[in-house]
Amino acid sequence: MKVKTMYLTRKQEHMLDGEEGLAVRKSMELLVALGNVFGAEKLVPVESAHISGVSYKNLGDAGTEWLEEQAAMGAKCRIRATLNPAGMDMEKWREMNVPEEFAIGQKRVIKAFIDMGVEPTCTCTPYLIGHVPRRGTQVAWAESNAVCFVNSVLGARTNRESGPTTLASAVTGVAAYYGYRLNENRKPAKIIDIRTPLESRLDYSALGYVTGKLMKSSVPYFRNMGKPDMESMKTLGAACATSGGIALWHGEGVTPEAEWASQYLEGLETITVERKELEEAKAGLMSDPDNPTYCIGCPHCSIKELEETANLVKGKNLKGRLWVFTSRKVYDDAEKGGLIKIIEDAGGKVYRDTCMVVAPLHEMGWQGVGTNSMKGGHYSVAHGFPTKLATVDKLVEEASK
Repeated sequence: MKVKTMYLTRKQEHMLDGEEGLAVRKSMELLVALGNVFGAEKLVPVESAHISGVSYKNLGDAGTEWLEEQAAMGAKCRIRATLNPAGMDMEKWREMNVPEEFAIGQKRVIKAFIDMGVEPTCTCTPYLIGHVPRRGTQVAWAESNAVCFVNSVLGARTNRESGPTTLASAVTGVAAYYGYRLNENRKPAKIIDIRTPLESRLDYSALGYVTGKLMKSSVPYFRNMGKPDMESMKTLGAACATSGGIALWHGEGVTPEAEWASQYLEGLETITVERKELEEAKAGLMSDPDNPTYCIGCPHCSIKELEETANLVKGKNLKGRLWVFTSRKVYDDAEKGGLIKIIEDAGGKVYRDTCMVVAPLHEMGWQGVGTNSMKGGHYSVAHGFPTKLATVDKLVEEASK
């Protein structure tokens, strides 16, 4: 007899009882158990999923076999589901110097997801390739920057899901109703008052990193954050979710729920962030790499970022030291516009499907990392690499020396 403390519809009861197959039953068991842990009153339909836990570097054989078991069990997506980055460009992995054993494992992972009906998008920025939920819709997304973006910038609703729970939601079409799915948990907890101009995307990234450390996993309300472009909000959210567990932020005059959130500001603590805090955050991740590979695209580059990079590298000799990461869709659009050729003619490399965080950099022979991303820098340091943080123009200058 299954313990069911939350309300389930008759259809959901049938799914849990195995009437739609073993894969659906197992997925429902996971979601019901999760909902009971967090006190969810019910399961709600979700419109889409974005699934993490894709790189063979993180999964290994055990995780890969689990995915293959789900596929063999008959797991099939009933809603749109996109996929997070893999550990390599699925076509140019040899050029990246990825070991063949790793490539074999990674191909098994992607095949299992394809067999389950997941789109093999292999990007951390699904919102740049047409996967754009409407404000207020319930979704089941994993991946730190994607979660922050979909909650904060788009105003859709998801918790910080895991790979297994997003797959379970993709298979069942539902998720447990708790956390950021409810209005009460989307209220701001503190005000972050920015007392310095934010002059670059690296500044926005540093602001996110500082905020994550200050706020842990609660909801910040930013004041005086200027007029960030989409790329700045992308890197801000990625950093927020890396140094802390932030899944949602509000920006006064910037994000769709900020006006609603403003009614809850009275009595909240205000924390000021000045230039000193931003520079200290950057310095805290910096060392002095002797032979770094310079990386752009954590999170994956937009077409705008590829245009900017192409303009910066004209006339340079990058000697293969500048690596740019993006999604297949953005890559294809950039290729049609001649941007990929410009970057590659200057000696840069542009890869799809992967990034510096989930690729097997040690096995690829890397010695150090230069990046414009606090998230990228955080993981670079965690993986034991000497790391440099700089804006893209400075990375290009360094790479061409």
